[in-house]
Amino acid sequence: MRRTIISVKDLVKNYGNFQAVKSISFDVYEGEIFGLLGPNGAGKSTTLEIIETLRTKTSGEVIVDGIDLDKHPTEIKKIVGVQLQASGYYPGLNLIQLIDLFNGLYNKNADAMQLLKMVNLEDKAKSQLKELSGGQKQRFSVATTLINDPRIIFLDEPTTGLDPQARRSLWELVKNIREKGTTVIITTHYMDEAEYLCDRVAIIDKGNIISLGTPDKMIDDLISSGFERPKEMKMANLEDVFINLTGHSLRE
Repeated sequence: MRRTIISVKDLVKNYGNFQAVKSISFDVYEGEIFGLLGPNGAGKSTTLEIIETLRTKTSGEVIVDGIDLDKHPTEIKKIVGVQLQASGYYPGLNLIQLIDLFNGLYNKNADAMQLLKMVNLEDKAKSQLKELSGGQKQRFSVATTLINDPRIIFLDEPTTGLDPQARRSLWELVKNIREKGTTVIITTHYMDEAEYLCDRVAIIDKGNIISLGTPDKMIDDLISSGFERPKEMKMANLEDVFINLTGHSLRE
């Protein structure tokens, strides 16, 4: 049996008369990449923000690595890493200074250059965030989630707006983070991304989880129901063509 590191039971979030999250339950296993998928407004971001301790819940139970959210939310903060968007950083600081700032906030002493090397940004150590490309900014935001050596990291649509090389580079970064033992929770609107990265996914719509399982099992279930694509899929797609012609190397 795999160890459950996040347990969500009967989670509800109301905004006045509007119920954004409708009594959902799911578990996340230690060391897996778990995807929370859904259209805009489905409730996935609200759910993650509650687990991250960034938003209060209306009712239900959330346990993170054995810690009850209601009793010890500060202890949960110590073991999770949350991806920030570029607007969340001081624009006048370089990457080394930003990591040192986070070190102070977390009372940690993470090696800034080692973190930057992990995300292939050591040559940008003295650059300000505004000088980075989109892919570089996203890789740096992932690096900052690792500063407090978290057991779990949360990535919110980490590859939105990236070119194919940068997108696939970030996929490999996420897989490498998981291989080091960190549990990864990810949201994405790219289904190929979820299929490639995620061990299991939960699809949420209108505040309800409507399906939960491995991507392969979900696809097999759909096929067995009689579903047929209007166009036969080939062994490669246009992104594969693009990567094959232009290479895997990052253009930065």
